Amino acid sequence: MNKTITLRRKFLIRLLSVLIIIAVFTGVVQIYMMNQQIISQTKQQAEAIANNVLRGIKQTDEGTQSIEHQIDLKLVSYAKHIETLLEGKSADQITRSELLKIRDALGLTGITIFQEDKSKDDVIGVVATEEQEVGFSFKKFGYYEVAKRLLNGQEPSLPDATYIDKHTIVLSIAQSGSHEDSPLFFKYAYYVPETKDYMINPYIQANEVHNFTANVGPNTTINELVTENNIVKEIAILNPAVFADPSLEEQLYPPLRKIESGNFNLQTDKDLELLTGKKMNKTSYIDKVDGLKVYKMFLPLDENRVIYLALDYGEMSGPLYRHSYILIISGLLSLLVLFLLTARFFNRIYVNIQKIKDQIKLLEDGDLTAKSKVDDGSELEKLSQSTNRMVDQLNILVTDTQEQASKTQKLSILLEAEASQSVEKLYAVSTEATMKARDQLFEITTFLDEVVDVLEEYKENEAVLSVIDKVEQMRDVANERTSIATDITITLSDLLNSLHNQSSDLSEISNTLLDQMSKFKL
Repeated sequence: MNKTITLRRKFLIRLLSVLIIIAVFTGVVQIYMMNQQIISQTKQQAEAIANNVLRGIKQTDEGTQSIEHQIDLKLVSYAKHIETLLEGKSADQITRSELLKIRDALGLTGITIFQEDKSKDDVIGVVATEEQEVGFSFKKFGYYEVAKRLLNGQEPSLPDATYIDKHTIVLSIAQSGSHEDSPLFFKYAYYVPETKDYMINPYIQANEVHNFTANVGPNTTINELVTENNIVKEIAILNPAVFADPSLEEQLYPPLRKIESGNFNLQTDKDLELLTGKKMNKTSYIDKVDGLKVYKMFLPLDENRVIYLALDYGEMSGPLYRHSYILIISGLLSLLVLFLLTARFFNRIYVNIQKIKDQIKLLEDGDLTAKSKVDDGSELEKLSQSTNRMVDQLNILVTDTQEQASKTQKLSILLEAEASQSVEKLYAVSTEATMKARDQLFEITTFLDEVVDVLEEYKENEAVLSVIDKVEQMRDVANERTSIATDITITLSDLLNSLHNQSSDLSEISNTLLDQMSKFKL
């Protein structure tokens, strides 16, 4: 047997199902939108930081280049001043002691004089303040053609030179090829006097250049950004070419390093694969390093360098996730409150419906005194009032019907009894009347026969014939009247029998009606 589900339970189940579906759907949509928003805002935040870094590094690069250019000009001026101090001497006339005096006077790290050795197709150091610089070979390190062009008054082509013309080359900081035991880095300038066949090479140590650029260099900017912003984990300026070919770090010039500035401690295989690719484009992705979620961005700075940023993804997305969770929880709470309010509201309606339902159930069982009381000011109250009025009307109607049925029953009993008596009386009367009518008819017929027999002798008389015809007519009238009286008696008897039967039926109907009425509670 199927168990009936109440309207309240059915409504609450459907309402709860709809709210759960809405909660799940909106939750999924909110989580999706939240993730998209987090990705978008994280990317925007990273872009903003990257642009600040890019702008800062470009500014520091410009500042560094400006300072380095000043140092280049200073080295060029030192080289030209050395030419003046040498007083037009040839290379073989210049002595080491003389160069030492000039070095100390100008505050240089060292001075070397280079001259071409045509027998060896090389340019070598012939005299120097540092003994290990004597015999230094340009050919050995692959720069003989550059030195030769410079000595011949032709402007050479040399990558990464910070200053160049047809008489002068100033290199960026490079490792000394003469100090093999303990590598040292210097800033070199090469100057060829117009009337001489040698090069004057003044140089200073790299740390002296660093002292000039330390306050405005990329490392300072990077350190400030990492220190001031807790989102930034590390920043670096990388050289993808060196990552692709690590042997480039070993060459003397141009000086190349994988990490030119900053730190690259959170590197992964994915980063190395990106850096060693053929073409470096602006790229960003989320990476996981030692359990830490990091948002990494690689931003090309120029043809040879890339800015690398590692941002704390958890720190960046944390506030957004918290905000999204608050929205989701508040939405779920709103749905829960909506469910409780709706359930409470429907429960009140259901209780009132139940009252009317119980009233109708009592009416179904015949209780015409059943009433319902609903006081909520809604349509249900009006329905309850209408039902109560209907009950009152039914009560009056059934009561009246019962009274009329009782009267009908009494009258039908009386009618049945009287009809029964009347039938018997009428039967006796009709029998007696019929017999009298037949006796009279017989007497009349006999008399008429005797009259006819008497008149037969005089039938030639036309008057007698007329009388005989009238006698026959009287005979017919007497027969007809007797027949009619008999028919009337029979019809009246049938009528009374029918009336008796109908009164009996009416009595049974009234009894049945009273039995049915007895089922109602009035």
